[in-house]
Amino acid sequence: MISKEDKFKTLERIIQEQKKTIGEIEKLKNDLEVSLEEEKILINSQIKKLEENLKRLNEKFRKKLKDFVFSQEGEELEEEEEKSEDDLLAEKRMKSIGGQTYSMKEILPKELEKETLRKLKKAEEKKKEKKEVKKTSNYSKISSLLFSNISRKLLGKDSFKSMENQLIKANLDFTPVGYVSVILMTTLLSGIVAAFLFLFFLFFNFGAMIPIITRATESVDVRFFKVFWILFVVPIGTFFTMYVYPSLEKKAAEFNIDTELPFATIHMSAISGSMINPIKIFEIIISTKEYPALEKEFKKMINEINLYGYDLVSAMKNTSKNSPSKKLSELLNGLVTTINSGGDLPKFFEKRAETLLFNHRLEQQKAAKAAETFMDIYISLVIAAPMILMLLMMIMKISGLGIAMSIMSIALMIILGVVIINIIFLTFLQIKRNK
Repeated sequence: MISKEDKFKTLERIIQEQKKTIGEIEKLKNDLEVSLEEEKILINSQIKKLEENLKRLNEKFRKKLKDFVFSQEGEELEEEEEKSEDDLLAEKRMKSIGGQTYSMKEILPKELEKETLRKLKKAEEKKKEKKEVKKTSNYSKISSLLFSNISRKLLGKDSFKSMENQLIKANLDFTPVGYVSVILMTTLLSGIVAAFLFLFFLFFNFGAMIPIITRATESVDVRFFKVFWILFVVPIGTFFTMYVYPSLEKKAAEFNIDTELPFATIHMSAISGSMINPIKIFEIIISTKEYPALEKEFKKMINEINLYGYDLVSAMKNTSKNSPSKKLSELLNGLVTTINSGGDLPKFFEKRAETLLFNHRLEQQKAAKAAETFMDIYISLVIAAPMILMLLMMIMKISGLGIAMSIMSIALMIILGVVIINIIFLTFLQIKRNK
């Protein structure tokens, strides 16, 4: 006779097995979302087996619960006593479609498999966190609403056509009409800011001595001729800065692509040796996530093939035309010629990789020598020169040789000069880097 306590334990054991099975199913379903196609087949098979096992456990629980509720005290039950671990393991065996039997221990992922699935899941979660849906900002919407008609007229002019070409090659998240509208909107706002600055400096001075802000002593006419230029310089400077911004971004994208291209070409050379479809070469490069600048260009190419129905050669020609990098354009055009002529792709990639890598090393050597020169100039202008100048001015101040500035004013002037020189150097280096 089986006691009530044993019956409770049996039901509890079944419930624990059900919970464990459900947990494994949920975990595998979550892993399924971030798995590769080959792994999905294995995971789906495991899920089906676990679902079959869950049905069996539910049926067993129903029978045990029914026997427990309707059995009379003292009635001999024909149930076996608590099974050994081997019997329980045998009881858990299930049959697959082909008739092969598997135990729960066999169908559940091994520790190494679990670790791999966990890593894949974490990588996918990080990717989802980084991947944000890019929505048009309210500022861009308002700008387009107010200035879209004017923008379309401006884009018909040659000067703005050049900017439109730079905008496309820079891979900025703006349409040409939208970006020109943003330029006009920002210029308008900068004009309003310039008007406030003009009114402020019309009646007040801004100096290095405390108090920093003082009331102007000149007449309004004199102050007007001194500060009226603010009304024109600020809006014009804003417009010019936003106009040249796409070209600067295009140069930065070109530099990044040219830096990655030699190593990506070596990678493509190794992949092409397996004689796979050339489209797969670019898909593999995208999947590695090691070449973010090239990834953008190759994604545009793959989208033209998958979404717009272009063939590979046409997609490469379009990507070559709109690429910010001349070296990438030359690579794609050479690849088009090789494919059309039936040439040897691995040999083409190998030769092109050697050339690109050699040029990359030469550019690195030139950059290193230029950096040494700039370092010497920077040390002379920013470290040695201000110290010597400050000492001379202090000596002249103490000697009474006509320096009317206070020590604080001299220090502020030197600090301001160092800041300006640093800004000039950083701007120059950025321009030099993007060339």
